Amino acid sequence: MAELSDVKWKEFSLTEIFPIIKRGKRLKKSDHLSGVIPYVSSTATTNGVDGFIGNQGRVRVFNNCLTVANSGSVGSTFYHSYQFIASDHVTQLKREGLDKYAYLFLAPLVQRLSEKYSFNREINDDRLKREKLIIPVNEHGEMDFEFMSKYMREIEIRTLKPIIDKLCIRLIHNEISGGGNSIHPNWKPFPLSEIFTILPGKRLTKSDMTEGLRPFIGASDSNNGVTAWVNNTNESLDSNVLGVNYNGSVCETFFHPYECIFSDDVKRLHLKSGVDSKYIMLFLKTIILQQKCKYEYGYKFNEQRMLRQTILLPVDSSGNPDWHFMEMFMRKLETQMLETTIEIFKNRINVNKCKWGGKMEADFS
Repeated sequence: MAELSDVKWKEFSLTEIFPIIKRGKRLKKSDHLSGVIPYVSSTATTNGVDGFIGNQGRVRVFNNCLTVANSGSVGSTFYHSYQFIASDHVTQLKREGLDKYAYLFLAPLVQRLSEKYSFNREINDDRLKREKLIIPVNEHGEMDFEFMSKYMREIEIRTLKPIIDKLCIRLIHNEISGGGNSIHPNWKPFPLSEIFTILPGKRLTKSDMTEGLRPFIGASDSNNGVTAWVNNTNESLDSNVLGVNYNGSVCETFFHPYECIFSDDVKRLHLKSGVDSKYIMLFLKTIILQQKCKYEYGYKFNEQRMLRQTILLPVDSSGNPDWHFMEMFMRKLETQMLETTIEIFKNRINVNKCKWGGKMEADFS
């Protein structure tokens, strides 16, 4: 497999690379119908998907292509293997016959256009069609999409193999520990104050943040609550703890086994029992999330309400929380997910090897 530095590169206009360039169509939020079709707009996260809708008429439906954001998160580029509805804030880039791996090779090259544009200088249709990219070519100077596809397949194999090894180790560890039952006969309500010690976060403004490698946990509903990476430290420094939002995305709960600091919009919950297990914490995270429907921005999940809030937990014969059941139950769920994921990754590697005759070692015994 040739490396990127070993192949020839040549400049082509975007219209030569992608003969089909088409803008999405405006669809106001108030006109969205509930459904399951991804709606792709100019967000820089979740592969550009801004929601799921069911509109059928007066929309533009694309699939198997790249989208580039014209406004908003200008230049954000994603590959979509599925059918989706595109907003007028993104443009479809498509070439018939390309597979997903060639598209994935081209996506970061298109993404680099974002360096030239911003919210105040959007990528309109004319600017986009004047853009050029430098891409690999074959010995005849033609665009080498086969190399791009093969290169990305090789990258996928190299990436998946160590992941499979790690997942297999975790799977073996769970099998040694034993699986849990799916149903527990006895449940009992407990106030959060009986189960957890509840501690505050600490206010840290954007202007006071210094860039670093420590996660800063804010009142977000995504990225495990991590909203920044900082070099700061304060009295909220913690680990092996649940972070529960009382503000912002109220009641969202995440487990943090790593060292991090917390916003004053997030409460830190430590188990009083002294039990130290990520599986128990993940079980409790899900239980706390069941209360989300009660709270909102106008009715915050503050410390006083947390102390009074009750949750249902499985109990042992003495009426105490059944920590062993919680751990085994979550281990069983993880085992099921690991087995499925490992099988999917193995199949993907084998397909790639058969497709291109790769020589990478893939012994999964």
